[in-house]
Amino acid sequence: MEWQTVWLTVKLASVTTLTLLIIGTPLAWWLARSNAWWKEVVGSIVALPLVLPPTVLGFYLLMLLGPEGPLGNLTTTLGLGTLPFTFAGLVVGSVIYSMPFVVQPIRNAFESIGKRPMEVAATLGASPLESFFSVAVPLARRGFLTGSVLGFAHTVGEFGVVLMIGGNIPGETRVLSVAIYDHIEALEWGQAHMMAAGLLAFAFITLVLMYMIDRRFQDRDT
Repeated sequence: MEWQTVWLTVKLASVTTLTLLIIGTPLAWWLARSNAWWKEVVGSIVALPLVLPPTVLGFYLLMLLGPEGPLGNLTTTLGLGTLPFTFAGLVVGSVIYSMPFVVQPIRNAFESIGKRPMEVAATLGASPLESFFSVAVPLARRGFLTGSVLGFAHTVGEFGVVLMIGGNIPGETRVLSVAIYDHIEALEWGQAHMMAAGLLAFAFITLVLMYMIDRRFQDRDT
C-alpha cells in the first residue's frame, strides 16, 4: 500500500473540506437569504461542476493558472510561482470541483430555517452576526455535517480534475485515484485491486454515515 499516497489524499480532502466550509458558508447564507434576481446565476455557477466534465474544468483551470493565464501571471508576479502540478493547485481545483457538494446542503439547511428564528433573535437584541452564529448555524448543523461528509468523500474520489491540474508527482500530487490508474496501466492488478477495494469500502461507509446522520436528525425532529 502506498501510504504516502493515502496520506496525501487524506490531506487534500481535509484541506479542501475546511476551505469549502470557510468559503461556502457565507456563500450558502447569501444564496439562501438574498432576494437579488441574479443569485440563481451565481447558484448555477456554483453547481456547474455537477454537470461539467472534469476534464473540461481541469483544462480551463490549467489555462487560468498556467504561466500564460491571467491568474498564473498574478501568482508569478506575487512571487508564488504557478499553481499547476503543485499541492496548492490541487487544492484550488478540488475546492472548485467539490464546491456544490458542500454549498448546496448548507444552503438547503439555511433555507429550511425560515425567517422567523432570525427575526425573534433580532427582537431580543442580537446583532446579525450574533444571530447567525447562535441561531442559524446550530439550526443548520445537519447541512454542515452533510456538506462536510460529501465534500470530503467527493475530493477523495475525484480523478479527472486532479490529474489535469496536478499530474502525477509522487509525494506532491499523486493521489489514490491517479495511483489506481497508474497500476492498471502497468497491469499491476494486485496493487490496483487493493487501492480500489479501499476506496470502495470508504464509499460504502460514507453512504452509511450519511444515512445515519439523516435518520438521527429525523428522529430528533419528530
